[in-house]
Amino acid sequence: MPFGHDMVHALATVVELINTSPSTGGDEGLADLAELQAFVESREISGIDRLTARDLGQVRMVREAFHRVFTASDQPAAAVRILNALLAETRITPRLTEHDGHPLHVHYFAADATLAEHVAADCGVALAHLLVEGEAERLRTCSAPDCDRVFVDESRNRSRVYCDSRTCGNRMHVAAYRARRRA
Repeated sequence: MPFGHDMVHALATVVELINTSPSTGGDEGLADLAELQAFVESREISGIDRLTARDLGQVRMVREAFHRVFTASDQPAAAVRILNALLAETRITPRLTEHDGHPLHVHYFAADATLAEHVAADCGVALAHLLVEGEAERLRTCSAPDCDRVFVDESRNRSRVYCDSRTCGNRMHVAAYRARRRA
């Protein structure tokens, strides 16, 4: 399934957001407003002027809802329910835009949206498109036994199993090689 720029960006944003959660096995990646600001800047989230403690709390709630979409046990039915509930609470106003050197794409958040609404709308709609296309199996959790990070498998044959081939993938391949050498 070929993904357009806005979908790739939104899916990468939702993955990066989820992986800031302690529930993915690491430390809290959004511990304060400075870390939230760094996330906004790294993901090039436009239209956000000022962040507050309320934004931080709301983004964490959206993050956990997205995490439940990725880890739902009865995919895609549970993912659809969770995503529908999140989108129902989000003001969505689709519009075409060009900014920051990116080609024409669609934003789904309302013009005066909070950061949480912005992320919920753009990332939620991207996930919805993935589910509508029957691609729920692309929403994955890393197969490394000590990693719970999520990722979207964009490979043509849906064969990716690790969140990062350079870290988890390499570690698992080296461990398998060493186990074979000992045998």
